[in-house]
Amino acid sequence: MEKIGFIGAYDKLDMIMYVAKILTLCEKKVLVVDSTINQKARYVIPAINPTTTYVTEFEEIDFAVGFNNLGQIEQYLKVQSGLPYDIILIDIDNPYNIEGFELNTTEKNYFVTGFDLFSIKRGMQIISLIKNPVKLTKILFSQYMSKEENDYLEYLSLGYKAVWDSNRIYFPIENGDLSVIYENERGSKIKFKKLSQEYKDALLVLADDMTKDVNEAQIRKAIKTLEKGV
Repeated sequence: MEKIGFIGAYDKLDMIMYVAKILTLCEKKVLVVDSTINQKARYVIPAINPTTTYVTEFEEIDFAVGFNNLGQIEQYLKVQSGLPYDIILIDIDNPYNIEGFELNTTEKNYFVTGFDLFSIKRGMQIISLIKNPVKLTKILFSQYMSKEENDYLEYLSLGYKAVWDSNRIYFPIENGDLSVIYENERGSKIKFKKLSQEYKDALLVLADDMTKDVNEAQIRKAIKTLEKGV
């Protein structure tokens, strides 16, 4: 079982959902955990009679809402020998759940941010409160792939417990993707057809970077299938 954290104040649930959908077509059983303060999944993922904490299935992906660690999810699902998933993707916007989910023990985590002031300042505040070193790869939502933006984040995080990977992944922000994502949310669907090629390319890079035993050809095939709406 692989456990991967997506840390930051930026709204990242949709991106996590799209990459999770790709992984399901690569024959992976995926759990997405929304442990954020606002719990966006509670509002955009259909669920029957949601409670304070719950797990629901949507688009062949399981979603867990309201949990602060994996032990709580195991108790909810009444399993004793570990959670029955190949990959667990955890959306986090506070330092306490970084500790709760023990992300310092994982090989792959991501710091996700845009370059609006709130995302940067709140994201850096989260990073500043991490107690144990955490390996992080940057996912940057930006109009341009800018070395200056990356260097700025590196400067702001000097002295913190973030161990930055040299690689970084860029997602576009001005290709109409946000309108498509909102349309998909309203229709309770995860559709790839209207997403920009740049956004889909970024999802491919992310999925390939995340997984050890799924190759790029499998990911491309999954995206092609999803583009057809199958």
